[in-house]
Amino acid sequence: MQKSTIPFLIISFFLLVLSNSCAVKTVKDFDKTAVSSEIFTAPYFLDKSIDYVYKSSISVYARDFGGIFIAKKINDTTHRIVFTTEFGNKLFDFEISGNEFKVNFILEELDRKIILNMLKRDFTLLLKKEFVVEEQFENENFTVLKSLENNRINFLFVGKKSLKLEKLVHSTKSKEKISIEYLSENNTLADKIIIDHKNIKLRIELNYLKN
Repeated sequence: MQKSTIPFLIISFFLLVLSNSCAVKTVKDFDKTAVSSEIFTAPYFLDKSIDYVYKSSISVYARDFGGIFIAKKINDTTHRIVFTTEFGNKLFDFEISGNEFKVNFILEELDRKIILNMLKRDFTLLLKKEFVVEEQFENENFTVLKSLENNRINFLFVGKKSLKLEKLVHSTKSKEKISIEYLSENNTLADKIIIDHKNIKLRIELNYLKN
């Protein structure tokens, strides 16, 4: 009986080590707490009366694109986003409604399936309005809300002092894929946004152009 138990314990130990090594580390050192609200509403890009205009740069693999990024909320469910050069030449023009993604125009150099899929995921995350909260975690600086999205996870970092959404981490069950950082003076408009991919060379930086 004892001999048959030992191999089982060894296998169980290695499975435990393996599962821990594969687990995403985003909230590893946080304490799990009770969920305070079942729905979290992202505070940015909500006002239909505002054209959100940013000076922007996109670095994708060995190419850099600079210009102007404009996001406009058309109705309660749909945003239109346009990226142009500073001279007004259009690089892409998308419409996003929930998980629906319509390409009105994209520059031929960017019209690659892998790039288009990445841009779709980035901007769908950026403009997503509501997140269903499954779990909540805390440390001394942040309250982190965990929200499931198909086979992926979104972690929303809300600063305890600022009470603002400061970061969103998009991950699989084992690996962080995308981070979105927000710098804002208030809780309705992000002055600076950085979208960074963890496993590919894609980075987007947006700096709000004040009137």
